[in-house]
Amino acid sequence: MAKEVNSGTSRKRHSQQYKTEALALAEKVGVSSAAKQLGLNESQLYSWRLKSRLNQERSAVEERLALENARLKRQVAEQAEELAIPKKGRGVLCEKLEVKYAFISDHIGQFRISSMCRVLVASRSGYYRWLGRDQQPTNRQKQREFLDQLVVDAFVARKKRSGSPMLVLDLKDQGHRYDRKTVAASMKRQHLRAKAAKKFKATTNSKHNLPVAPNMLQQDFSATAPNQKWVGDITYLWTEEGWLYLAVVIDLYSRLVVGWAIAERMTAELPCQALKMALWRRRMPKGVIVHSDRGSQYCSAQYQAVLTQYSLVCSMSAKGNCYDNACAESFFHTMKVEIIHGERFATRKEMSQTVFEYIEVDYNRTRRHSANGCISPEAYEIQQAA
Repeated sequence: MAKEVNSGTSRKRHSQQYKTEALALAEKVGVSSAAKQLGLNESQLYSWRLKSRLNQERSAVEERLALENARLKRQVAEQAEELAIPKKGRGVLCEKLEVKYAFISDHIGQFRISSMCRVLVASRSGYYRWLGRDQQPTNRQKQREFLDQLVVDAFVARKKRSGSPMLVLDLKDQGHRYDRKTVAASMKRQHLRAKAAKKFKATTNSKHNLPVAPNMLQQDFSATAPNQKWVGDITYLWTEEGWLYLAVVIDLYSRLVVGWAIAERMTAELPCQALKMALWRRRMPKGVIVHSDRGSQYCSAQYQAVLTQYSLVCSMSAKGNCYDNACAESFFHTMKVEIIHGERFATRKEMSQTVFEYIEVDYNRTRRHSANGCISPEAYEIQQAA
């Protein structure tokens, strides 16, 4: 059994990769907001940013390229939207203005009003005048509109990843009690669909002659305290610049991702970096069972040396049995469904930042997990420690 986490005053350590992604988030949403989202002190982010600026200067050429890239992305997004509008309103283009205005009103949640007016050759001022002439809504219509707005706000807040069961819980937390059928009907009415699952593929190579460890878990993924059982795995992420590989370490007590690392090559160093982040984050616990598959990276002498150095217990899945590491594979499946599938990543940097935000901001801190009674991993640990 793992020893208790050291409750001393030692500060939590963070890897350089974590600091880099945290600073990128701060650049996007601001230091105060990023610190709040990541559970850090603002002074930490300011200190990291100062050191980063001393070590690296951003060239004017890179700035111009980034701005141009953003402009092109907006232009492509606008063009894609304008191409999608005629598909929805094919029979509306030659109709009277009233029909076009009705189409615009029905599709406000999908397209921008300005884009629809431009494609359908209708004026925005005319549309708003038409709205003003429309009859006053009934109480039932007002209630439906109120519900629809609540649902779309909750859906967007969850980054379009949650279906009606989770949205019902979010609305309940806000003081609004609606059943699942009512929320599902609102989502259908507004054409809101959570990202659908796709088949998950394994990536690790277990065809090697390296020594393997016994299976200490035997598919028992329960834990009564933090740092009793961790599971790790590696997956691949495709970008237009090439592959990235992500290694994670998950604490089975709360399903919190306690360690992760991203690299362009899938070497033994990758899971070592993820494991070291987990050790720093949890303040160097000893005796933790660390479970993984039989991939060559996990059987390597380098990875095994880290386990030995920090007094961790190695455990490995049976050959060819993906169920022995189901929790780690389930995390990758969920992550890919919610942020990867159907998306285009032009650069490795873009993919890395997206994964960082998903793990550190969304998954660990806000995403509801069924194993925790439908609260986030971090909220679960706080609740259990109270």
